[in-house]
Amino acid sequence: MNDYERAAEKVDNKLRFYRNFIPYVCINAFLAIINAICSPHFWWVLFPVFFWGIGVLKDFLKAFVFQDICSDEYRERKIAQEMEKLSK
Repeated sequence: MNDYERAAEKVDNKLRFYRNFIPYVCINAFLAIINAICSPHFWWVLFPVFFWGIGVLKDFLKAFVFQDICSDEYRERKIAQEMEKLSK
């Protein structure tokens, strides 16, 4: 994988996160307002916030925290390291 492909993959991961995060915030804010007006005694809005949030968190971690661990290059590097350990 060349530098352009790696950079493109990182940008795609970041775009995927932003495309998921912006609707997540807007829609859940709207749902929270509806929840507060219609049924303030039961906060059902926490269910979509939590479960949709799992997907947003996954996209965030992949885009910003575990960038290299999710790549094929990381796998190849680790295989090379293990082969080097075995040959000693």
